[in-house]
Amino acid sequence: MLKSADKLRALGLAVIRTENQAIAALQDRIGDAFVRACELMFKCEGRIVVIGMGKSGHIGSKIAATLASTGSPAFFVHPGEASHGDLGMITLKDVVLALSNSGETEEILVILPLIKRLAIPLISLTGNKHSTLAKAATINIDVSVEKEACPLGLAPTSSTTAALVMGDALAIALLSLKGFSAEDFARSHPGGLLGRRLLLLVRDIMHIDDEIPIVPITATLRDALIEMTQKGLGATAIVNNGQQLVGIFTDGDLRRALDKQVNVHRTEICEVMTTSCQTITADCLAIDALSIMQTYKITVLPVVEAQKTLIGVLHMHDLLRARVV
Repeated sequence: MLKSADKLRALGLAVIRTENQAIAALQDRIGDAFVRACELMFKCEGRIVVIGMGKSGHIGSKIAATLASTGSPAFFVHPGEASHGDLGMITLKDVVLALSNSGETEEILVILPLIKRLAIPLISLTGNKHSTLAKAATINIDVSVEKEACPLGLAPTSSTTAALVMGDALAIALLSLKGFSAEDFARSHPGGLLGRRLLLLVRDIMHIDDEIPIVPITATLRDALIEMTQKGLGATAIVNNGQQLVGIFTDGDLRRALDKQVNVHRTEICEVMTTSCQTITADCLAIDALSIMQTYKITVLPVVEAQKTLIGVLHMHDLLRARVV
């Protein structure tokens, strides 16, 4: 069993070493062809249409998704389907990015004349710079590998890895050219964690109007407790006659008050409230509110506008429900 385990580990390491060498070899291919390919895609007024068959098709689909999510509109077209109607999806403003390790993939070669007739730029990623596809392309980028990681030399392994890495290099270079920011990325990923953290504002999830636990500064501790119970946020804001925030009373303040054996019915809230409370504005990011809560170890954050006028309250549970945490 041990001998078998050693053999499996050796095989796994051999694959990683072989593919690592294939990736390292790509560094010398980031030359003029790479730069011109980036410039063509950067100037593209339409979309980047990625095509590829078999395993190259799977890699092409991933490259198209990466391009699209980093600010370069792109989509994948199956070359077999392209020759049966899907070629109509390609417009005169597009750029075609074709993947083929051999450069002789029949389904791609069939549609080359049609791409040429449209007179649109064709960028190819091939493992054979002398192939039909490489010669027909406006720009060919060499993604050839010395050998596949498959011991039989048959299953696409190193070659698909090299094509994927080169596709990532193109996408990230374009991202930089376009000045694509983290906020731009978030807008295209609104359902993801980054999207929520960079797009969700405090105003989107805060409690407003009748949901705000609030008592006047003239209220008693009893009044504050009733308000806290009714609103269920574990705290209440205290305001003056102008609705300006003057303090907050929380569960923690209640415990400290009870330790002092204060009279719940007679004690005024201004005697036991916290006056130096943290606040936030409605236009701040929800992730900023989370940072404040974590820093000061609080669960409730009053939301204010000019002159500390209270307009809402944010609870840690609101951030949890919005999946900001």
